[in-house]
Amino acid sequence: MPKTIGVTLLALALAAGTPSAVAHSAAAEIPPAATASDRAGAIAGRYIVMLKETGTDRQEDMDEAVTAATEHASDMGAFVHHVYRHALHGYAASMTASTAAALADDPQVQSVQQDRLVRATDQSTPTGVNRVDADLSPTAAINGVDKRVNADVAVIDTGISPNHPDLNVNRSGGVNCWMPYLPPTDQNGHGTHVAGTIGALDNGIGVVGVAPGARLWPVQVLSPLGTGSTSSVLCGIDYVTQHADQIDVANMSLGGAGTDDGNCGRTNGDPMHQAICNSVAKGVTYAVAAGNAHADAKDTVPAAYNEVITVSALADFDGKPGGLAQPTCRADQDDSFADFSNYGPDVDLIAPGVCIQSTYFNGGYATMSGTSMAAPHVAGGAALYRATHPTASPSTVKAALQNAGSLNWSWPSQDGDAVKERLLRVSPF
Repeated sequence: MPKTIGVTLLALALAAGTPSAVAHSAAAEIPPAATASDRAGAIAGRYIVMLKETGTDRQEDMDEAVTAATEHASDMGAFVHHVYRHALHGYAASMTASTAAALADDPQVQSVQQDRLVRATDQSTPTGVNRVDADLSPTAAINGVDKRVNADVAVIDTGISPNHPDLNVNRSGGVNCWMPYLPPTDQNGHGTHVAGTIGALDNGIGVVGVAPGARLWPVQVLSPLGTGSTSSVLCGIDYVTQHADQIDVANMSLGGAGTDDGNCGRTNGDPMHQAICNSVAKGVTYAVAAGNAHADAKDTVPAAYNEVITVSALADFDGKPGGLAQPTCRADQDDSFADFSNYGPDVDLIAPGVCIQSTYFNGGYATMSGTSMAAPHVAGGAALYRATHPTASPSTVKAALQNAGSLNWSWPSQDGDAVKERLLRVSPF
């Protein structure tokens, strides 16, 4: 089952016990002058144009600047695919290299970056929900009665199955950035699986999520094959930022090659970093997957960004500490750092990410593994916190989750650094 998404999803997916490809590349922006080796994943003839700030906070002035810029690009023969007005100001378009070079010289243009491929990374109480103590959370109130958590979570992924009986999908919201004229309906399974871990209903059927009944916003940036582009992911972040007065948390179980310049992408021209920084500034908390290459997450974005909550994966087969359970859907050591998970100083929390059962497309359920499965546990935890602390900033949410975390898991096992990350624990919320 393919688990690749536009900006690489950080999940080692195992659907129904069948291994699929490891999704692990991220969307680092490559300028036109990059070397051939740096251009891996570049989409020929497609570019992302970021505009300089107008010097005013008036949305009308920014809108006028973006509109004028896109009209200018069209006059030069470019075909505009996406327009960004909220998380950043600019557009994505198809054009010749000479047109891209000419636009890069425009005094109103901050940078022109080549668009790139991105990929996805993937009523019983699932072991992960049990392991993070969601069943002990007073806000989650898991008891088989459908009382829904008052929080909104965007799933930036392959879409969500809108009619799944175990999910509270916001059908009046959401966007399809992969195919703008279609609804954001999941035909891959990855996004729906992520959504279920976040907020599957406590309704006596199927599974239950960390924040049962949270309103789920489908933000489709990947195709049914799990592939997409940086420009489509930017479209998703832009949509979330536009609705930052409603959306509390966003989950990004995707990633690719890149680094954090320590300046919100303004130094290295990374539009995804700029967009996420602006979105976080508007109040949206981002939970992202660390990646599945068993490498330092500093070379994977958005995992490397300081402004997000980066999540590594724990192998846990029974929902309990102690390391006594036998492996189930894949070989690993119980209650230990997953053997595929990225690690390093950029990782903020660890959460269950091996053999996670959750909702799936076409009304079904599936078991999958990967940091894509770990991140939505944290997104659900962030939703629980925001439900009782509605004005909390993303930095406050991040600190609260870290402070509540537990060190009660086996270490060092396969962890590749000298830091024992705190395991998500949501019982206080």
